[in-house]
Amino acid sequence: MRYYLVAGEASGDLHGANLMKELKKLDPQAEFRFFGGDLMQAEGGTLVKHYADMAFMGFLEVVANLRSILKNLAFCKQDIAAYHPDILILIDFPGFNLKIAAFAKQQGLPVYYYISPKVWAWNQKRVLKIKKVVDHLFCILPFEVDFYKDWGMEVDYVGNPLLDAVAAFKPDADFLQRHNLGSKRIIALLPGSRRQEINYLLPDMLAVADQFPGYQFVIAGAPSFNADYYHQYLKERDIPVLFNSTYDILNNAYAAIVASGTATLETALFNVPQVVVYKGNPVSIGIARVVVKIKFISLVNLIVNEGIVKELIQQDCNPTAIGAEMDLILNDAAYRQTMLANYDTLDEKMGQPGASAKTAALIRKYSTQ
Repeated sequence: MRYYLVAGEASGDLHGANLMKELKKLDPQAEFRFFGGDLMQAEGGTLVKHYADMAFMGFLEVVANLRSILKNLAFCKQDIAAYHPDILILIDFPGFNLKIAAFAKQQGLPVYYYISPKVWAWNQKRVLKIKKVVDHLFCILPFEVDFYKDWGMEVDYVGNPLLDAVAAFKPDADFLQRHNLGSKRIIALLPGSRRQEINYLLPDMLAVADQFPGYQFVIAGAPSFNADYYHQYLKERDIPVLFNSTYDILNNAYAAIVASGTATLETALFNVPQVVVYKGNPVSIGIARVVVKIKFISLVNLIVNEGIVKELIQQDCNPTAIGAEMDLILNDAAYRQTMLANYDTLDEKMGQPGASAKTAALIRKYSTQ
């Protein structure tokens, strides 16, 4: 069977790769063509466009890059039409993928959507569009099932694919020695995978590193950038940038400063106390504050529905505030233990690994009915 997948971010690349791996087990003749990244490419098939050329965050940033986005949309539609896949699988990335879904339905293609758009956060009426253009929706957050049910839409809850990725992780026993990290406790810096995120967040993270010279800070580099890109921020600081090593960094970390996104949940799954940070264009953030109707921005807090990790957003995201929270995490034993205990609650809500296998099995089931 011929599968066409569209993932537009680093997290989508990870989940897409794991899904492809499971699909190959059920369909040894599977052929893949996709928008994605290095991890999906490692599973085989044809990478048409890398997510590094597609990910724009923030309202103003989208407007500023509208020509590129429209060009990517047109190219994706043309490529899908030329490839004639049996199945289209869209992975998160809703601003782009819902438009592709509408196009695919017009072409008579079955549309499978893996990882629900966050319609529960804002503009909930988008569910009505999803019902029209998506044949099967696979959700990874427990509360999404009831949300869609309230809108009259039946969806499949498959668990969270990050559990698969963490369960499959094999630690590098020589990681510390290989990178000359020494004996200091490690604080992980995860500034995101998009250029805008890194530009806004990394300078503040590095300023915090200056406050804690007794710790070894390590930057998890995004694969879509090279070391030179990060070194422009580092200046004379002796802080390593390690690529394709995020899980090894977290596996050895004592604490972390994390850009809001998938990485917050990964950090919690590795049982690393963290502070969540987010900063963007002031106008974009102002618009988001008006239209987004959720109490939290981090997946950790959203899933538990409680503020178990500190979120520092926009003007609150500064070296002083981040440093104060990091001081609590590092030096207040009771504070640290409470966060770790709350991670246990998160683990219970998350359930067991197997999301990728469940989704692959459902795709095969629905496609052969």
